Amino acid sequence: MLQVVQYQKSGEVRTEEMPSPQCPENGVLVEVHSSLISAGTEKTSVDNGQGSLLARAKKQPDQVKVVLDAVKSYGLKETARRVSAKLNSFKLLGYSASGVVIESKCDEFKPGDRVAAAGAGIANHAEIIAVPKNLVVKIADSVSFEDAAYTTVGAIAMQGFRQAEPSLGENVVVVGLGLLGLITVQFLKAAGCNVIGMDIDERAMELGMKFGCDSVLKSSSENVQKVIARSNGEGADSTIITASTSSSAPLQMAMEMTRKKGKVVIVGAIGMDMKRHPFYKKEIDLRISSSYGPGRYDAFYEEDGHDYPYAFVRWTENRNMQAFVELIEKGRIDVESMTSHAFDVQEASKAYDMISSSSAPYLGILINYPKRDGKQTTFVKTGTVTSESEVKIGFIGAGQFAQNYLLPPLTKQGVSFVSVANNSSASSKTVATNFGFAKAGADPKELIKDKDINTVFIASWHNTHAEFVLNGIKNNKHVYVEKPLALDQEELDKIIEESTNSDKQLMVGFNRRFSKSFTTIKSELSGRKEPMIVKYRVNAGHIPADHWSQRSEGGGRIIGEACHFIDTMVFLTGSMPIRVYAESLSGNSEAKLNEDNVAATIKFQDGSVGVLEYFSNGDGSLGKEYCEVFCENSVYVMDNFNSVTIHKGKKANSVKMDGEKGIKKEMELFVGSIKSGKSLIPKEELFAVTKCTFAILESLKVSQSITIS
Repeated sequence: MLQVVQYQKSGEVRTEEMPSPQCPENGVLVEVHSSLISAGTEKTSVDNGQGSLLARAKKQPDQVKVVLDAVKSYGLKETARRVSAKLNSFKLLGYSASGVVIESKCDEFKPGDRVAAAGAGIANHAEIIAVPKNLVVKIADSVSFEDAAYTTVGAIAMQGFRQAEPSLGENVVVVGLGLLGLITVQFLKAAGCNVIGMDIDERAMELGMKFGCDSVLKSSSENVQKVIARSNGEGADSTIITASTSSSAPLQMAMEMTRKKGKVVIVGAIGMDMKRHPFYKKEIDLRISSSYGPGRYDAFYEEDGHDYPYAFVRWTENRNMQAFVELIEKGRIDVESMTSHAFDVQEASKAYDMISSSSAPYLGILINYPKRDGKQTTFVKTGTVTSESEVKIGFIGAGQFAQNYLLPPLTKQGVSFVSVANNSSASSKTVATNFGFAKAGADPKELIKDKDINTVFIASWHNTHAEFVLNGIKNNKHVYVEKPLALDQEELDKIIEESTNSDKQLMVGFNRRFSKSFTTIKSELSGRKEPMIVKYRVNAGHIPADHWSQRSEGGGRIIGEACHFIDTMVFLTGSMPIRVYAESLSGNSEAKLNEDNVAATIKFQDGSVGVLEYFSNGDGSLGKEYCEVFCENSVYVMDNFNSVTIHKGKKANSVKMDGEKGIKKEMELFVGSIKSGKSLIPKEELFAVTKCTFAILESLKVSQSITIS
């Protein structure tokens, strides 16, 4: 399929051939007919990606700070590699589109439905888009795809209108008469308001009069008194700011020309360097409108498809979208007259050249997608498969972790990169280009069946791991899966059963045991005759409850991350966990999950004891990982992979480590295990560690020790 993207390194906007996305659970796959370029938002985004690196740095100081922090953590060379990889990627453009459903995995839509879709990173400028059900609405046959492409912008304007709560006969000022402003003007006129439009551009002022303003004024402080005069000498009942500028002038003006106890609603992205006095004097009600309404930025609503109760949240983002397309259907909103330009998708770059250079006056800019053969392709070829290699890799879920940690060391192991599949088509192609995969695709099931592949790497969301592992085993592939192996006992049992008769490698990404720090300690403990006590403290840091890793996709942090430290204990003791008792915090704070703050005592078969302290309520100035091993009158201390201190014979000897957590060595050894046929970690240990995480959660639930079968 064709998709409009911006190449990060040069800032160039291109139309590229991309693999088609897969239909999401609780969502639909849409063949796009029209999409809208939101000139204000997208111009800023595109302009920020153009120019020299120095110019971009000045515009994005927060990103510069991220880079500087990375230099401190990873060193200059590694940070430079990561920045280079980031620049050699594609940025997605667009967030408002319309088309026809071609596949559905929800009850609300069926193939053939005409729809409008919303969402940055979702309703992109692409021939095929994958959209969660709460970001899609049906459109009537009488509504053109061109008009329906305005739905997202219309919903944003509608949410700002609702925040202002206008009443019949009120005086309302709209500052900024672009697409958002002109649609807002039409809403206000439909509500019976007296509308004063303001803009710095004379053409925009003319459009304001055309679309319903009762009067227009130049947006400047000199006209504040005119607004007050046209509002019965009292000032506007409310002011809605739909302008886009880094200046705080629109907000300052709004404070001055809005009446006492009036409302100021910020819809556009503006500067907010505010003076206190106007607020204090007038008790202005300042409101910021959150995009297209309740549900925006809530993963449970947008991604999982959970709706808010109609009686309690009358206007969600989806209901705002529905209301807007109904207004178009009834002829109460005119967006057709706003379309100034339309471009074929293959000439989309001309549209961005126009808005970047301001070479011609424009307003609503549409991208249209004529029908063509071969539109829906599951993969695109980016190279050729290297047939000589013994290890031919298919990669599922090559996100930032995989790109930063797994793929770089694999490139040095003489493997063949055959195919990569990510949720995002553009991301798949970026990874394929940067690391030399022969194919970029988006269907993991087809990738696993690919006869050119003998090894599958799985680094996707946690709730997909078990399914992909099972499919990999059934298709006679070597499987490497990032932790966790499974999210529950039922998934694990299926993997155990399926892997029993497989002679292929099954590996979970328990990399700590391969680090220089822990192999050093293991070597020191060789020949021991007594059990040990291992105390592992993890200063994990806070992750919000709505982060994907905390939801059903991730399974929580005990299953998702604590498995690392349990595996390290198994490695050091050389023994299996047999019993667990765990306690967690019992606070009432919803922001901090109790299960993210756990102390678990683990008994091992050889008599050893492990104590896992996993905390999210600490401070980042303390290193993340700290492990103490007590055995035979000696103590071994691992401090965040930077050093190992050995306390023996009343002396302390500290050895500096490389800071590596073992991933590079793990990749080297895993590729070697495929070639040699010898398992890197016995399957029984992989299963036991996974069971132990389940036992910790069960112990927390019942407040009892749990025996691990």
